[in-house]
This record gives sequence, C-alpha cells and structure tokens, in this order.
Amino acid sequence: MIIYLVIPEFIFYFVFQSTLKMDEAKNYLQDIKDIKQMMSQSSQFISLSGLSGVLAGIYAILGGLYVNQLIFNHGRGYITFESETFRNIFLTAVIVLLASLVTAYIMTARKAKRMGEKIWNPTSRRLLINFAIPLFSGGILAMLLIRKEYYALIGPMTLLFYGLACLNASKYTLRDVRYLGITEIILGLLAVEFSGFGLYFWMIGFGLCHIVYGTIMYLKYDRK
Repeated sequence: MIIYLVIPEFIFYFVFQSTLKMDEAKNYLQDIKDIKQMMSQSSQFISLSGLSGVLAGIYAILGGLYVNQLIFNHGRGYITFESETFRNIFLTAVIVLLASLVTAYIMTARKAKRMGEKIWNPTSRRLLINFAIPLFSGGILAMLLIRKEYYALIGPMTLLFYGLACLNASKYTLRDVRYLGITEIILGLLAVEFSGFGLYFWMIGFGLCHIVYGTIMYLKYDRK
C-alpha cells in the first residue's frame, strides 16, 4: 500500500522537476537571445532612414536624365574638360550629391531622435570611417579620370567604389546595406563591360537601386 502511495508522488515530483528545468532552460535561452540582441544593437547604427534612400534615388534619376539631355544636345562632338557641357554635367553631379547628403542627414537625425539614439556615437563614427575610406578613394580616382579625360570609366568606378563603401560599412549598420553594396559592385563591373551604357548603369545603381532598397528598409524598419 505504501508503494502505491509513493510511486504517484515520485512521478509527480519527477514531472514537476522536469517542467521546472525546461522552464529554466527556456528562460536562459531567452536571456541569451536578449543579450545578443542588445549587443547587436549596441554595435550597429540602426537609424538610417529608408526614405532618404528613396529620395536620393529620385535625385539621381532626375540628374541622370538631365545629363543625358545635355549629352544629346552637345551632339557628336567630343566633350572636353573646358566645355560648357562638361561644367554643367559636373555641377549636376555636385548638386545631386549634396542634395542626397543633406536629405540623408536630416531624415536620419529625425529617425535617431524618434528612436532615442544619438546620431553621433562610437558606432556611427566607425560606420562613417569605414564608409568614407572607399568613397573618398573612388572620388579621388574619379577626379583623376576626369583630368585624364577617361570619361567612360567615371560611372563604372563610382559604382564600384560606392558598392565597396557600402559593403565595408555594412557591419556597423543594417544588413540590407551589404546587399546594396554587392548590387552596386555588380552594376559597376557590368558598366565596364558595356562602357557605352555607363550613364544608364549609373542611373540604375544610384537611382533605381536606392529607391528599391530604400523602400525595403522603410517597410522593414521605419514603420515599426
């Protein structure tokens, strides 16, 4: 009779202890998951604005269409470094770049404030440094190509170095930037192979890709 009383209690104790251990294991796993998430957030700058990418893409497409019209109006003559057409093309590129940078800063600062994140912190500094090194290298190369009048290579090189900049900085921000960088590199290589269509590849890379990836980032992160 004692055995019949002890066995159910033993089974109950065993089941209770097993359930308790399972709950503790789940809690430990959740704690580890939370810690990993906190470490990931502390090492990544997540306030990049998707909408700023969309607007940068629109600026690039409008600028590219205007440059294409300038080239068409120039006719068959060679565009020299001293020509008015070249100055207008260069001015358009500068305007597109400045407009994109100002828009990115304003919208990213606004998102960072909304998320309670400082726009200037150790992570954003690392992001900027890793992004700037390939970007400035590509900018210097582009200026050298302009001076040597190798205009056909300017579009492909800017795509390649911008892609490398995104790839280099992606470990400090959203993973989508990595895929954008890989896409830009592929487009840059294609633009070298099909050099007569460099402007169109440039518009796809800086225009369409920014719109697509900016929209994806907005839908994934900005609307939360």
